Amino acid sequence: MPSQKVLEQKQQIVADLVERLNSACAGVIVDYRGITVVDDTKLRKELREAGVEYSVVKNTLLKLAIEQTELNGLDAVLEGTTAIATSADDYVAAARILCKYADTNKSFTIKNGFLDKEVIDVDKITGLAKLPPRDILLANVLGAFNAPIAAFARAIQAIVDKDGEEAEAPAEEAAE
Repeated sequence: MPSQKVLEQKQQIVADLVERLNSACAGVIVDYRGITVVDDTKLRKELREAGVEYSVVKNTLLKLAIEQTELNGLDAVLEGTTAIATSADDYVAAARILCKYADTNKSFTIKNGFLDKEVIDVDKITGLAKLPPRDILLANVLGAFNAPIAAFARAIQAIVDKDGEEAEAPAEEAAE
């Protein structure tokens, strides 16, 4: 039987995991087996720079945390070694970084994930990973909004230029 102190520590870990899961917009659960310390350090650095929180967790503690959230279904993959990556504001960062790493290291696998409190499978996570970064997506959206305005401005400019040419032509004819 665990001591009261150990039990309180585990309860705090579960409470922190519940808070983390509830505040995240996206998360990915991975099997980190086969990763070297050097690779793990590089991976953690890249995730941290992208604003993704990554940690190794015990399956039983994560399962207890999942039971207190709306993410039922994630507990089905809690076997073996487990790590979780969550992001509070970037939907694709964790998926993109972890899928890229999983492509180069075959023993490192994506187990499952979630997006806006909905459990998603590995195929959807892979699809998310293929999306461009947030900055590029925003630039594309802004470009799409800006395109009609720019086309309108070019059309107006063409009309003004055409009217200017017609106004100059009669003046030239009168001079002859």
